[in-house]
Amino acid sequence: MDKFTTLTGIAAPMPLVNIDTDMIIPKQFLKTIHRSGLGKNLFDEMRYDAEGKEVPDFVLNQPAYRDAQIIVAGDNFGCGSSREHAPWALLDFGIRCVISTSFADIFYNNCFKNGILPIVLPKEAVDALMDDARKGANARMTVDLENQNVTTSDGQSFAFEMDPFRKHCLLNGLDDIGLTLEKSSSIDAFETQMAQSRPWV
Repeated sequence: MDKFTTLTGIAAPMPLVNIDTDMIIPKQFLKTIHRSGLGKNLFDEMRYDAEGKEVPDFVLNQPAYRDAQIIVAGDNFGCGSSREHAPWALLDFGIRCVISTSFADIFYNNCFKNGILPIVLPKEAVDALMDDARKGANARMTVDLENQNVTTSDGQSFAFEMDPFRKHCLLNGLDDIGLTLEKSSSIDAFETQMAQSRPWV
């Protein structure tokens, strides 16, 4: 998993509330077990019409936001059914951070396991960040995980709370497997001891 330290990038404004996981990645794309390739279907039913053509008004189809790495969203982002494909699709598109007033618990937890930083801020702060995101590609937002703040293109800064363990994992690029591999020497020592003391197992 890629480390998350500081990100400066384009933020896409998505003021919709209750953006659920089926909107993020519709159910017909859940057949794959691969994390790559889902970015093209991110927000599929909002990005494309019935003939598969891009919907020009959708934010991620607009030239200013095609390379967005941050989403500033309305309340309750990631609600709906549990599907890890949702953060997979976001990450494959290039999104590394989502900012909202609240997230669904399962989606929130899945983000950390896939290298995406979900940030919860009060409505006043999200509104200010939304306004900054609406300025387009020339307005770059900076997310600093080490110092736990988000800074707008004009220098407004908003501090956010973060669980220390989750922060450690993102800063060091550690998913569940990475955390286990950190203990590999202890695991190897245990297995050697067990092989010697209980060779019949």
